[in-house]
Amino acid sequence: MEEFGVPKDKVYVDKQSGKDFNRPGYQRLLKRVKPGDAVVIKSIDRLGRNYDEIKEQWRLITKTKRCAIVVLDMPLLDTRENHADLTGKFIADLVLEILSYVAETERQMIKKRQAEGIAAAKAKGIKFGRPATQPSDLFFKLLPAWQNKEISAKAAADLLGMSYKTFITLAKGLAP
Repeated sequence: MEEFGVPKDKVYVDKQSGKDFNRPGYQRLLKRVKPGDAVVIKSIDRLGRNYDEIKEQWRLITKTKRCAIVVLDMPLLDTRENHADLTGKFIADLVLEILSYVAETERQMIKKRQAEGIAAAKAKGIKFGRPATQPSDLFFKLLPAWQNKEISAKAAADLLGMSYKTFITLAKGLAP
């Protein structure tokens, strides 16, 4: 972006998936662009990973917001005026269709590989998530008091240094 001449204060970065466009940085960008601006994107998959939504956002930026788009790693995707003749628009639209398709296909493959990896890990007995909380001696002393309504679940959880929900989960799991 710096080499292209985009000032650092005009760079919008999101640190979440491009699966949709409900990203804070992207939304700030959309609010701040005005007709005649150029939206510079490193690569089309940095814009998004959903075929239809990429095309919709492209239309929003170029038609509704009347801004140009420049995709740095794909010079054919440059809608600035000096690239806006009929052939240039046709090529940009064609390349956009192909790259949008590739971006979504890659996202689907990532999800598939992730699911396969999780299934393989579970088959090997690998456990996911935080380790289960083990009840302490104090827990077993407080459990009957809670069951007899001598102490609230919140008070018992506070004494044990755990959340109310964890206390209830453990208590119900051990209650006869």
